[in-house]
Amino acid sequence: MDFKTEIDRLKKELNVTVVAHYYQRDEVFDIADIVGDSLELARRCQDDPNEWIVFCGVGFMGQSVKVISPNKRVLMPKIACCAMAKMIDGTYFDENVKYLEDRGIKKEDILPITYINSDASVKAKVGEMGGMVCTSANAYKIIEKGLSSGKKILFVPDRCLGQNFANQMGLKSCVIGIGECNPKDVDVICYNGFCSVHQLFTVKDIEFYRSKYPDIKIAVHPECDPSVVALADFVGSTSQLIKYVSELDIEQKVAVGTEYNLVNRMRDKNTYVLSSTKPECPTMNETTLEDLYNTLKSIEDGKPINEIFVDEHTIKYAKLALERMLEVV
Repeated sequence: MDFKTEIDRLKKELNVTVVAHYYQRDEVFDIADIVGDSLELARRCQDDPNEWIVFCGVGFMGQSVKVISPNKRVLMPKIACCAMAKMIDGTYFDENVKYLEDRGIKKEDILPITYINSDASVKAKVGEMGGMVCTSANAYKIIEKGLSSGKKILFVPDRCLGQNFANQMGLKSCVIGIGECNPKDVDVICYNGFCSVHQLFTVKDIEFYRSKYPDIKIAVHPECDPSVVALADFVGSTSQLIKYVSELDIEQKVAVGTEYNLVNRMRDKNTYVLSSTKPECPTMNETTLEDLYNTLKSIEDGKPINEIFVDEHTIKYAKLALERMLEVV
């Protein structure tokens, strides 16, 4: 079967929009109606006139669409998990709040901020405590806003993102479970989560490229380890990395520390992946054209598969955390 032809047919005949994250494999990315990073996709889906959204990405992203647009029917060809998002749930979140309480920080003096790469249940917990969601593009502004409350920031789940922005802002941070973490002595307390793909980039990789190409630029995502971020020429979110690389002179060599599929699409020459291995996100790469076809066909057959459901309580508070972010940015 020619899946691409059938997908094009189903897209024309059904009241459906196909969206894909930047990290999707090329054949899926190329056939999508809307592409972007996770928050951008959720917001664009909100404005899309179609009832059905088929989201090619990982689970928390489909949830974000459902939280922002509860009336949409959201299906995912693969409900793939994000390893970082799976590192924290409501129970782990509560345990970390208790960790702070046991060390003399009252719950009402804690302002939680969750990276958008988290389950809707965690976003809801954050929303109930008066906290906010952030993205890698706006974390600086969100943390700055959070600090204005006079409260301690509990940043979940990505320790690297929390530490990197704390360093950028001249703040003290620590990671629960790594070394000494006395919350009274720091401004930002980080949960011990991370992105397995961005942990592949190392200081040795930077040293290798700088020795081979002395004038090379190094651009990395803030999910990378702080030691890597400290040596980079540019640090930015997915969309910020795309913009940075696109504005470089085509003869300027650049090594980029983020997911392979995205880097591979950036430009035709003088762009390198900052790793000795191929940094593909395994779960982002689970979705195939056949999966996408099967999902669209299930709508046509009146038997939709892999639909995303989020309960009303979670939607209420997760949406509140997202709306607080949007008020800031």
